[in-house]
Amino acid sequence: MDPTFLSATQLAERLRAREIGCLELLDHYIARIGRLDSRINAVVVRDFDRARARARAMDSHSDRSAKLFGVPMTIKESYDVAGLPTSWGVPEYRDFIAGSNALSVDRLLQAGVVLFGKTNVPLLLADWQSYNAIYGTTSNPWDPALSPGGSSGGAAAALAAGLTGLESGSDIGSSIRNPAHYCGVYGHKPSWGICPPLGHALAGNVAQADISVIGPLARAPADLRLALDAMAGAEPIETGWQLALPPPRATSFKGLRVAVMTDHPLSEVDASITGKLEELAGFLRREGASVSLTARPEFDLAEGHRLFIMMLRATTSGRTSAAMMQHWRDEAARLPADDTSYYAMMARGVSMSHRDFLAANETRQRMRRTWAAFFQDYDVLLCPVAASPAQPHDHVGERWERSITVNGHRVPATDQMFWAGISGFYLLPATAAPLGFASNGLPVGVQIIGPQYGDYTTIEVARLLETAWQGFVPPPGWE
Repeated sequence: MDPTFLSATQLAERLRAREIGCLELLDHYIARIGRLDSRINAVVVRDFDRARARARAMDSHSDRSAKLFGVPMTIKESYDVAGLPTSWGVPEYRDFIAGSNALSVDRLLQAGVVLFGKTNVPLLLADWQSYNAIYGTTSNPWDPALSPGGSSGGAAAALAAGLTGLESGSDIGSSIRNPAHYCGVYGHKPSWGICPPLGHALAGNVAQADISVIGPLARAPADLRLALDAMAGAEPIETGWQLALPPPRATSFKGLRVAVMTDHPLSEVDASITGKLEELAGFLRREGASVSLTARPEFDLAEGHRLFIMMLRATTSGRTSAAMMQHWRDEAARLPADDTSYYAMMARGVSMSHRDFLAANETRQRMRRTWAAFFQDYDVLLCPVAASPAQPHDHVGERWERSITVNGHRVPATDQMFWAGISGFYLLPATAAPLGFASNGLPVGVQIIGPQYGDYTTIEVARLLETAWQGFVPPPGWE
């Protein structure tokens, strides 16, 4: 039995049954990293000795009931792991060594994983690529000339290449969903607030940022559910509440109420994705689902996108220096009021006053209630994760100055922020799942959005699609 591309659920089952040993399985992935990771540079921090000690100890355990018992796992570099560096790709933090684990790391360890390394990220987790001055560039295992996505790009690349059994990332602007889409794996962006991010922050910050979440990536939807269950739940100081996610709304396609959105004027989508979404809509109808290609929440999604960009940039402005803050204030004052470019929205967001933030948030909260009404009539919304399949590495200039190829012509790379915000801004859960393949052989994904706290519903729809439509396929040359 070759365990390389088995799901974490399957690996745990074989470990519990003693069909393979914990140390044996760990060494299998460590050996693959030694042979193959130089091709993509995904696992940039390695903790093999401590992992081997844990695996040896677990081989002698009589109690193997932990859901992720013995599963070798890597994790995004931005999570604190005691004794390992946490830099977020920032050179000034190159030598920072975490003194304790992130809360989610402790919870995953309690669920049985064997943590043996950390995976690459872009500077400050702020790109759909994964490169930085400390660890270098991570490439896509489907084609090393392409980006694996970001900011959890190392995580998705390691999973797709069979270098690890499970991963966990973070997402404020599609940083879980985009790499899953680019690399052909699964990723889940949880409902905001259900997975405490304590220990996933620079400088020891403890407040959860608006929009931002942490969540799992995997080769199978069942793994997303297991990892989410391990990570989710109130932080210890939150003694007044317990998490109780509702069960999936459906466990088959029959009767599933599905809205499908293939594109939007704010973000042109490549035909390789829209065509697959249309095919999927037809398939779901034949399977007994109720499908609408026109249903949308009853508010202006373009206005929601504008607010998303501004509130996103206001949220991340806390790491902006005083000099740069003044620069953005000056830019916001200089730009015409009718300038709706990404650059203008970013400038206004970074320099936004608290009063204006509160006004924008009031509008956002009204939109959230409109989403709730929409999800009384529909169980999920299916839409693109991003505007195109994986794109070539492009490290020139600022993010907002770059472009990508969609339908044979160049468009601003930031246009696809629309697909990041359509779920993230409203605090909704979204599962990225394999949708199929473009004509050039690259994987493309579907974003499955559900009502707030409908995490089990979006993961269950991904599970149904895994067996009936499209599951994980290893990239060629990584067998």
